[in-house]
This record gives sequence, structure tokens and C-alpha cells, in this order.
Amino acid sequence: MNQGSIPGTTLAEIAAAFRAQKRLGDGALAQLEDADVRLRLDPGSNSIAVIVKHLHGNLLSRWTDFLTSDGEKPERRRDEEFEEEAAGLAQVLPWWEEAWKVVLDALDRLTPDDLTGTVSIRGEEHTVVRALLRNLTHTAQHVGQIVLLAKHARGEAWRTLSVPRGGSRAFNRDKGFDPDRS
Repeated sequence: MNQGSIPGTTLAEIAAAFRAQKRLGDGALAQLEDADVRLRLDPGSNSIAVIVKHLHGNLLSRWTDFLTSDGEKPERRRDEEFEEEAAGLAQVLPWWEEAWKVVLDALDRLTPDDLTGTVSIRGEEHTVVRALLRNLTHTAQHVGQIVLLAKHARGEAWRTLSVPRGGSRAFNRDKGFDPDRS
């Protein structure tokens, strides 16, 4: 990627944001036990297994032939993505990895010039940048749900994925930042 240009920098930042979402999800999923992926907070909510299954369907559909075919593929069965099943980690993790491989490979193939184009999603035209940001925000929303559910499931065993509660001052100091400095 040509990171010296505005389109190159934009593409690099979007790709970095997607990779950051994968790292967050990886960190949450790595802490789970088998039964944790089926935890639902209430009957109307989704489990981690369902969220990952939905992300799998969404990401495969949107990112397969990203620039050349509609982002809603005919073979996608979105409604089935939300059906609860007896999935465990052995099933959920391959869905997660397969989806992210498609996303990251597609991102690596994009060029700054691709950002000036358009793509369609369900027949509606979007600029490439809008489609990228739309999918990034959708993905981030669901990764946040996965993190919340994983944290809930693990309770006291949860290992934070960000600055630990009460640890801001030490974190800032370790980064060489002193907010009290004038």
C-alpha cells in the first residue's frame, strides 16, 4: 500500500482497524470454555456462537469478490445465522478464522485506487470507502458483543483486553505519558 498518499493512509488505517477488531475477538475467544460460547443473557439475546456464525456469514458474503460482485451473495442464508445450535469452540473457532482470512486477504489485495470505486450491497451502490466503514462498524459492534459476553461468562477469571481497571496511571507511565506534566 502507498501509505504516503491520503488514499493509501486511509486504506492502511481501515485495514489496521479491522485487524484490531480481530485481535480483540481473538483475545476474548481464547479465554472461553466450550459451554461459554452458548451463554445467552436472556431468551431474546444471541450467544457468542450465534454472533460468530452471523459474522462468518456476513464477512464471507461481503468480502468474497469484494470489488466485483454484490456484497449480499445469493448463497447466504442470513436468517439461519441467528438460529441457536449446539455449537462449541471446536465449531466456532473455524468459522471465526475462515471469515477473517477472507477479510484480511481481500484487504491486502486492495489498492489506494480501489477507494475511488463503488460496490453494491443488496443492489444499493456504495463508495468503496463507505462499504468498508459500514462493514467495519458492523463487525466492531459484534466483536464488542463477543467481548461483553466472554467477560460475563468468565467472571473473575477474565483477563482484560485493555487498560485494567485502576491501572490508567501505570499504563500512561509505561507509555511515557504523564498527564500531570505541564
